[in-house]
Amino acid sequence: MCGDLCLLLLLLLMVVGSKGKAKDIEWHIGGVIDYSSRVGKEQMIAMEMAVQDFHRSACCKQQLVLHFKDSRRNLARATSVALELMHKKQVQATIGTLPVAEAALVSTINENTNNIPIISLTSPGILPPQQMLQQLPSILQMSNDITLHTQCIAAIVGIFKWRKVTAIYENNNDFSADSGLVTLLSDSLRVVNSEVKHHLAFPPLTSLSKPEVAIEEKLKKLMSKSNRVLVLLQCSLELAILIFDKAKQMGMMEKGYVWIVSEEIASLLHSLDSSVFDNMQGVLGFRTNFIQSSKSFRHFKTKFRKMYQLKYPEEEEYSNPSIFALRAYDAVWTIAQAIEKKSPQAKIPSAKLLENILSSNFEGLSGKIGFKNGKLAENSTFQIINVVGTSYKEMAYWSPLFGFCETIICNKSVTELSPVYWPGGLRKVPKGWSTINEEQPLKIGVPANGAFNQFVRVSYDLRRNETYVSGFSVKVFEAVVNRLPYHLPYVLVPFNGSYDEMVEQIFYKGLDAAVGDIEIMADRYQYAEFSQPHVESGLVMIVPVKPDKSKETWLFMKTFTTKMWLLMVGMHLFIGFVIWLIERENNPDLKGFGSMLWFSITVIFFVHREPLRDNLSRLVLAPWLFVILIVTASFTASLTSMLTVSRLQPSIQDIETLQRTNAAVGCNGNSFIVRYLKNVLNFKPGNIKRIKSINDYPMAFERGDISAAFFVVPHAKVFLAKFCKGYTTVGQTFKLGGFGFVSLDSLMDFWFHLGVSKGSPLLFDISEAILKVTESGEINQLEEDMLSSFKCTSSLTGIIDSPSLGPRPFSGMLFVSGGVSGLAFFVAIMRLAERELQIVNWLLNILISRRVKRLLNSV
Repeated sequence: MCGDLCLLLLLLLMVVGSKGKAKDIEWHIGGVIDYSSRVGKEQMIAMEMAVQDFHRSACCKQQLVLHFKDSRRNLARATSVALELMHKKQVQATIGTLPVAEAALVSTINENTNNIPIISLTSPGILPPQQMLQQLPSILQMSNDITLHTQCIAAIVGIFKWRKVTAIYENNNDFSADSGLVTLLSDSLRVVNSEVKHHLAFPPLTSLSKPEVAIEEKLKKLMSKSNRVLVLLQCSLELAILIFDKAKQMGMMEKGYVWIVSEEIASLLHSLDSSVFDNMQGVLGFRTNFIQSSKSFRHFKTKFRKMYQLKYPEEEEYSNPSIFALRAYDAVWTIAQAIEKKSPQAKIPSAKLLENILSSNFEGLSGKIGFKNGKLAENSTFQIINVVGTSYKEMAYWSPLFGFCETIICNKSVTELSPVYWPGGLRKVPKGWSTINEEQPLKIGVPANGAFNQFVRVSYDLRRNETYVSGFSVKVFEAVVNRLPYHLPYVLVPFNGSYDEMVEQIFYKGLDAAVGDIEIMADRYQYAEFSQPHVESGLVMIVPVKPDKSKETWLFMKTFTTKMWLLMVGMHLFIGFVIWLIERENNPDLKGFGSMLWFSITVIFFVHREPLRDNLSRLVLAPWLFVILIVTASFTASLTSMLTVSRLQPSIQDIETLQRTNAAVGCNGNSFIVRYLKNVLNFKPGNIKRIKSINDYPMAFERGDISAAFFVVPHAKVFLAKFCKGYTTVGQTFKLGGFGFVSLDSLMDFWFHLGVSKGSPLLFDISEAILKVTESGEINQLEEDMLSSFKCTSSLTGIIDSPSLGPRPFSGMLFVSGGVSGLAFFVAIMRLAERELQIVNWLLNILISRRVKRLLNSV
C-alpha cells in the first residue's frame, strides 16, 4: 500500500515537473551536399561538429537541427531537395553546394522561401550579375570569387611566360562550354599576354559506362595539339584521378608537359594515396590558405579526424580537413551566432535572421567571416603548391593585391618561383608547346644563295660531308635562342630557292621556321607570321661617283658665299670713303669723285703712298686691317682645302634620270627588290638586271651593264664598307614599313625572322628575346664586327663638298670695324659741316658789306 502510494506521488511530481519545464527552441537547418564525394563527406562531418560545439557553448535554450539531403552531383536534384527541405522540414536556413544562380531560383519560387538565408559553399561557374545579388540579399556566397581562381591561374601562366593554354573541365549539368568560365579565364590570361588556345570538355563521370575509354579518347585529342600547358579548370577529384592515371600511361606526364590544377583538386591532395601522387609528379596547383597553427584549428582537426575515421574507416589514413570542411563549419556557426543575437530566448523571423547573418563579423577557422554584396568581404590568399614524391611542396603565396610573395605576410613581391619539379623531371621551364614530336628538332631554313653571304654563309665540307652555316643573321639567332627561358632544339637547313619560296615552305610544313636577311612583307603574311625586327630597313640607290671639273676655273669664288663677297666689297668702299672724307681736308690733292675712288682703293689694298695725316683715319684703318688679315687667312685655308681634296659628284642624280635615259639598274635577283622596282618604282622589266653576288656589282658598273644598284639599307652598309672607293648613296631612302610586330603595317623591315605557323607561341618568346638582345647592345656589336672585317681604308663613300664660308664667323670683327668707321664718318661730317658753315658766314659777310656799299653809293 505504501509502495503504491509512493509510486503515485512520484508520477504526480514528474507530471508537474514536466509541465513547468520550458521547451527548447529548435532551429532547423538544411544541408544539400554530395554524399559520395570527398568534399561532401568533409562538409557533413564539419557541420555536425559545429552543431555539437554550439550546443555545448550555448547559454540559452536554442537547439540546432540538421537535415541533410544528397545532391548526387546533379544540379536539378540539388535545387529540388533544397525546395523540399524548405517546404517539408520548414528549415530556417540552407547550407550546401548550390551555386548562386541555382540558389536564386530556389529563393524566388514563392514568398515563403524569399527571405530564407541560403549559404552557397560552391564557387559559381560564372559570376552572377551584381543586380541579382542586390535583389536577392538572402543568397550568400561563402566561397572564393571565381575571378580569383582565373586570376591566380593567369598569374602562374604569366610568371613562366606561356603564351597559350588548354582549358579542361568536367561538363556537368552545372557547367558547359558557354557557361562563361572559359571566357573569364581568357580575360585573365589576356592581361599576361596569353590566351586559351583550346578547351576540352569531359562528360560527367557518373554518365560514363566506360570512363577509361572515354578519357583516353579525349586525351588523344590533346596529344595531337602542339600546346602543352593543360589547366584543369573545373573538375571533380574523382575524374581528375582517372585523368592523371590515363595521362601517365599515355606519356602525357613526361618532359615538355605542364599541368595546373584548380583549388577543388589542390585542396584535397592530402586525401590521396601514394599511387595517385605517382601519377601527378610535377603538377602545379593553388589552394586557399588558412591558419593551421591556431589552438582552435588544432582542436578542430583532432576531433574531425576521430569522427571521420569512425564514419569512413576505409579512408582512415587520409582524414585531415580541407578548406571545404572549415567553411562548412563556419557557415553553421554564422547561422548559430545570428540566432543568438538580440533575441536568444525566442524565435526571430527569417528577415531578422538574414539581417543578423549579414552583420556577421568574427574570425572563423577558414578566415575572417563577414559579408559584402552577398560575398565574403575579405579576399583569400592562395598557396601555390608543386607535387613532388609522395606529397607536395609549398612554393609561394599569391594574392590579387601583392602578387607572388614568399611568405603569407608579403614583405616583398617575387618575380619568379623557387625551383619547380616539372613533369618528367625537366629542370628548365617547359616552353609550353611542342612540334608534336619533342625529339624532332625544328627545321629552320636559311637562304643558301643569298647575294650577301655576310648575313648567311653556307659552306660545305666534302671530306667530312658536313654543312656549316654562319653569318650575322645566324649569330643573332644564336644570341636570341640563348635568351629563351627553355631549350629550343633546331637544325639549320640551307634552302636553294628564292626568299618567297622559303617563306611559303613554312606554310606548307616543309620548314618550321626561317632565319636570314629576309624582309617582312605584306604578301608573305598569308604564309607565316613574323617576329620583332631588330634592324631598320629601307631601299636605297647606290651609284658610282666621278670628279667634278666643271667648277675648277672659278673655284676660288666658292671660298666665300655670295653674301660674304658683297659684304666685303661694301665694307671696302665704305671705309675707303670715310678715310678719304677725313683726309681731304689736309690733302688738297684729294678733290673730286675720281680722286675719292682712287684713294679708297689704294688705302684698302696697298696702303696710301703718303702717311695718313689724321689720327681719326688711323683709328678707322687699324681694326679694318685686322679684319683683312683674318679674312685673308681664312680665304687661303679654304682655297687650299678645295684645291688639294678631290671633289666628286654622283654619276646619276636621281631615279627620274635613270628612267628618262632608259638606264639599266641592278639588284639582288633572288629578293623582293625585283618586283618592287617594277610595281612601285615603275622600272621596265628589261632594264632590271639580276645580280647574284656582292662581288659582281663593281664589274657590272665598270662594263656599263648597270648605271645604278638598289639595296636594302643593311646590304648597302656592307657594300659601301667593302667597296669604299668610288660609290655613294643618292636620293631618298624608301621606307617600306616601321617597327612591326606581326602586323600588316610592317610591310618591310630588315629582321632576324623566326616565322612559324600562324599563332605559334614561339613567335612571342622570340620577339621578347630579340628585344633583350637589342637592348643589351649585342646586335650593334655584331654589326660593327661584320662591317669592320673589311680592310678598306678610304673614307670616300660619298660626295666631298667643302662648304663656303659666310659672314657669320667674322661678324664680331666686322661689327667692331664698322662701328669705328661709322663713328669716324659722323665726326668727319661734323667737321665738314663746321668748316662749311664758316665759309658760308664769310660769304654772307662779304655779300652784306658789298650791299651796304652799294646803298651808300646810291645815296
